Amino acid sequence: MLTRIVKMTFKEDKLEDFRRIFERSIDKIRSFEGCTYVELSRDTHRKNVYFTYSKWTSEEMLNAYRNSKMFRSTWSEVKKLFAEPPEAHSLYTVHSSEEKVKV
Repeated sequence: MLTRIVKMTFKEDKLEDFRRIFERSIDKIRSFEGCTYVELSRDTHRKNVYFTYSKWTSEEMLNAYRNSKMFRSTWSEVKKLFAEPPEAHSLYTVHSSEEKVKV
């Protein structure tokens, strides 16, 4: 399982535009093959900073989504609204709390 976290900082006057795009897209993202979960959260102190959390069955499925026509058209709209470059991180789920982390 792969978790994708994307931090997005929007121009203050573009927040409604982003929310409209996200609401229009959320069901399509959720139904994309390999997606098991999508959530949108807002920063506690900065109302123009949002995070998406999505879970994917594999990195290949996330990449298929990122290469899809749906993602490319949506992202082209969203990226015009940014006040700062987005930050994206992918994390693999650790399946056991007993696993040792090698440093």
